[in-house]
Amino acid sequence: MEFIEQYIKGVWVIKPNRFGDARGYFSEVFKKEEFQAHVGPVEFVQDNESFSSHGVLRGLHFQRGEFSQAKLVRVSRGAVLDVAVDLRGGSPTYGRHVAVELTAHEGTQLFIPRGFAHGFVVLSDEAQFQYKVDNVYAPHSEATLRFDDPELHIDWRIPQDQMLLSPKDKCGMSLKDVKPF
Repeated sequence: MEFIEQYIKGVWVIKPNRFGDARGYFSEVFKKEEFQAHVGPVEFVQDNESFSSHGVLRGLHFQRGEFSQAKLVRVSRGAVLDVAVDLRGGSPTYGRHVAVELTAHEGTQLFIPRGFAHGFVVLSDEAQFQYKVDNVYAPHSEATLRFDDPELHIDWRIPQDQMLLSPKDKCGMSLKDVKPF
């Protein structure tokens, strides 16, 4: 696997090796020892999966306090633009984001540490999105950062009138109203 730390410290693009032939391919998508040698100790406790159609935008979600979550995300079908926004207090990159296209074809993954808001938009006709988290879902500590906050300068690569959002994601808070981690 190739581990590439992004310009925001702690965010990693991970490119698993694929071994293919006429039958298809084989890939190790997670190997604890190798992951921890590059990223550090993370104890994942749950695997999640979502399925969405083109234009669905999920996020930008985060959990506060003791329920904050680190995530290892990947796409097993289709393509998404995945976005992580730094909400760590005192971070030199606070309020800045990393945006990475993740595709099933390439198998690239993104590791997002605790202290980030996270979201994605589906670029393909459909996408199956999988992610590991290091903490359980806690609805009482969940919050949503506005996907279209002008302070974030996120290019979602899809016109807003073509996006499909949940009511929760349409009314997230602005960056100026978020209390840093």
